[in-house]
Amino acid sequence: MRTSLILLSARLLDPASGAFLPHTALAAAGGRITALGDDREIRALAGTATTVIDLNGAVVTPGLVDGHIHPVGGADLTHGLDLSECTDLEQVRAALADAVRDLAPGAWLRGWGLDPNVFGDHPVGTAPFDTVLDGVPAFLWLFDAHSALASRRALDLAGVAGPRSFAQATAEVVCDAGGKPTGLLLEDAACELVERVAPQPTRDERRERLAAVLEAMAATGLTGGHVMDANGDSLALFSELDAAGRLPLRLRVAPWCQPGTDADGVRALIDQQGEGGRFWRTAGVKIFMDGTVDNGTAWLEHPDCHGESRHAFWPDPEEYTRIVGVLHRAGVPTATHAIGDAAVRHVLDAVEKAQADGGRGVRHRVEHIETVPDDTVRRFAQLGVVASMQPTHCCDFTRADHTDNWSRRLGEPRASRAWRCRDLHDSGAVVVLGSDWPIAPYPPLGVMAGARHRRPTRDLTQDPHGPEQALTAPEALQGMTVNAAYAASEERDAGRIAVGHRADLTVLAADPLTTPATELPDVPVLLTVLDGVATHRDASL
Repeated sequence: MRTSLILLSARLLDPASGAFLPHTALAAAGGRITALGDDREIRALAGTATTVIDLNGAVVTPGLVDGHIHPVGGADLTHGLDLSECTDLEQVRAALADAVRDLAPGAWLRGWGLDPNVFGDHPVGTAPFDTVLDGVPAFLWLFDAHSALASRRALDLAGVAGPRSFAQATAEVVCDAGGKPTGLLLEDAACELVERVAPQPTRDERRERLAAVLEAMAATGLTGGHVMDANGDSLALFSELDAAGRLPLRLRVAPWCQPGTDADGVRALIDQQGEGGRFWRTAGVKIFMDGTVDNGTAWLEHPDCHGESRHAFWPDPEEYTRIVGVLHRAGVPTATHAIGDAAVRHVLDAVEKAQADGGRGVRHRVEHIETVPDDTVRRFAQLGVVASMQPTHCCDFTRADHTDNWSRRLGEPRASRAWRCRDLHDSGAVVVLGSDWPIAPYPPLGVMAGARHRRPTRDLTQDPHGPEQALTAPEALQGMTVNAAYAASEERDAGRIAVGHRADLTVLAADPLTTPATELPDVPVLLTVLDGVATHRDASL
């Protein structure tokens, strides 16, 4: 097999030990690492077609993998007005006014990333923006992508004039005391009422947006991602890009199982497992157990301060338990969105029951885990359930003094049990890190930095939220390398720099283990390699 890539003068970092390997060079062929050694002996393996890169002492890590992303939905959602930098209502109004001035008559205004904290003590709704959006059909995603605001004109066009009933238990068209919609829509089923009447991009536009997003992800050092949806034509888009040689990340895709899925639907999900192409495959099933704390749709053991977050996403949680059992017996791993303590507890109960009936051969995981008590933390390791965490959500959407919407809704002591990365790790659980993009930015160095400093990205001088829950630098790196590989049952192929492992690599200008957490996001990514081929190469190399 001909050597395709050689990296010289490298510092090869082993995330499992946190130490550099004794080698200074590596060779790859056929998408795998084929040799490790010193520069002289590895250079001798080069052929006329080999790409040889002198890294001049740069640090090489196994390819960084985001444990939770939504690339197709994110590419669609983030095409519009970015409201994520707005911190109060006046800034939102100003941004909307500027956008409205540029709109053609009758055109829709799309926005995303709106933080509910901008409303302060006021109800979340479109009332503060009615004057700016008068006559304008507008659809604005809140940052959690589980809720949106629709202007009065948009509601009129969708024929939404009052409350509706949905199969999703926590979905809601929020209405005032008189039964008039406030503009706030909770969960997919309610948002879809308005979104489906808005103009949609062409399929070619969507494919090109997706390609651009994935290329940008590769430039930040990502070589892979665990994709938590496969809705609509997502798989077809992945397949087209893959066939055209335009898929720069290795994607592990988990299609959704929603309430109301019958036996045939579950069988179809089982039969779908393993489908894919060169750089993507279907593996696992994504299920929702609740919504979010910020919009009152999480499932808590005790209601939030507004009396909300009292229900599961599944009208009958025991039906969820039954389906987990069916998937478990079929060897299909599940990834369940569970944010509130009651939701996480129910997921662990369901896995425990499935294991009692069908053994422990399947690696299930829980996504988000934003607030849980001590007894729940301990059960992850006991059951072998992977904890998939997004620490930058804690950094950017909550505050150390608990004056943010998330913390105020939960109150003490639950707000003090935020994103317990340290406790989960110390309990023996495997902790995987991710961004949940488009909810938070995808650059992996920022994700690892947030896990370490737990400070607001916009102002790193502010106090951290729960600094006792911070991970160390090696633990954060493991969360996007060896632990991500373990969660995907790929530890024999990925997550380490070793002969026989995939040649998926990330090259950094500085050591991520000694760089201060607050400086880590600014470390240049010099090279990203997927399957032995560069998907990003800095001009300095």
